[in-house]
Amino acid sequence: MSERSVPVLIVGGGIGGLAAALALANRGVGVHLIEKSPEFGELGAGLQLAPNASRALDALGVLRQIEGYAVFPQRMLWMDALTGEQVTALDLGSPFVERYDYRYIVMHRSDLLNVLLAACRADDKIALETSKDVTGIEDRGAFARVRCGDGSVYDAEMVIAADGLWSPVRAQLVGDGEPLCSEYVAYRGAIPMGEMSLHAGLDNVMLWTGPNMHLVQYPVRRGELYNQVAVFRSDRYDPHSDDWGTPDELDAHFGAGTDAVRAALTKFRRNRRWPMYDRLPLARWSFNRVTLLGDAAHPMLQYLAQGAAQALEDAVALGEAVAAHPRDVAAAFAAYEAERIPRTARVQTTARAWGDYWHLPVERARARNASLAARDSRDYRETDWLYAYGALPHAAAYRSAERIEDR
Repeated sequence: MSERSVPVLIVGGGIGGLAAALALANRGVGVHLIEKSPEFGELGAGLQLAPNASRALDALGVLRQIEGYAVFPQRMLWMDALTGEQVTALDLGSPFVERYDYRYIVMHRSDLLNVLLAACRADDKIALETSKDVTGIEDRGAFARVRCGDGSVYDAEMVIAADGLWSPVRAQLVGDGEPLCSEYVAYRGAIPMGEMSLHAGLDNVMLWTGPNMHLVQYPVRRGELYNQVAVFRSDRYDPHSDDWGTPDELDAHFGAGTDAVRAALTKFRRNRRWPMYDRLPLARWSFNRVTLLGDAAHPMLQYLAQGAAQALEDAVALGEAVAAHPRDVAAAFAAYEAERIPRTARVQTTARAWGDYWHLPVERARARNASLAARDSRDYRETDWLYAYGALPHAAAYRSAERIEDR
């Protein structure tokens, strides 16, 4: 058995964990990060980064690198999946950038993780280890002891659990059971851009909604790939079985869709599906020397496209809290919670409500669509609370003519 003492231990090497390592190292704090997998990597395909996420990435010092992999869509289009009619739109061009100081980004999840990983590897204040599966955590008062399946033990003055939806650290500290399944399931993947037809709107984020189902489409990796996610509520959901959300249900739910929607389904790989989970907001994330971050703290449904963004915001806020209270873990964690818990709770609960709004039955959807028909695509009042988070008054951070110019 190997034992070592470290000032800060981060459990989990996903987007949130790597971002937290950078946030702390940027403040001069030494960090040791452990990841259970043999290699660092991200499952899934596409990722949307709204201005609040870009603002956090800028604070971490990696936004320039991120933009080398990004696509900057000009519009977000909400379409009715059954009729093909436009419901509403959001202009993501110059007025959007003028309002929020950052462009809307879509990219591949693995590209974001690789940029964060490269930045961590380049910082000598960050140590990274893989194949470290956490099996237990003990409160020793002046430090926390973390045990791994290979027998290694870490004693840390501060432990940050960024170990995801199924966090074993959260399970031990909070004991609130398993995540809550929404009964929805996703099929997703990215295909070469040449396989897509022009209907897709290659400079847009496309959202198609219908009763208990939706389809999201957008380009990633500099426009070389096209990401698609089809989501539906299973009629056969069974918490004790894996025989639900199957490809035949996928076809049945989307069979009433437009030609464009049905054509999109022919491009999906069907050998894997992702059940959709979240949890109710917590009133507390920290337990003496240990705190939670990202999906370990606040897993959310995908309808606001904010999972990664909220983890990035967590990382920046934690770095600021530790810098403000460098010798007082309790005070740092209290400041971190005070900043982040109300914010993430609102995002979690709003994501649930937004999903219900997308998936209305036909008659109610028709009324919803009529109410949105006259909405101005440059009306950003409903997104200000989400996208303007962290902005300074009159800030023009990272604004330039190149960024504002429509591409």
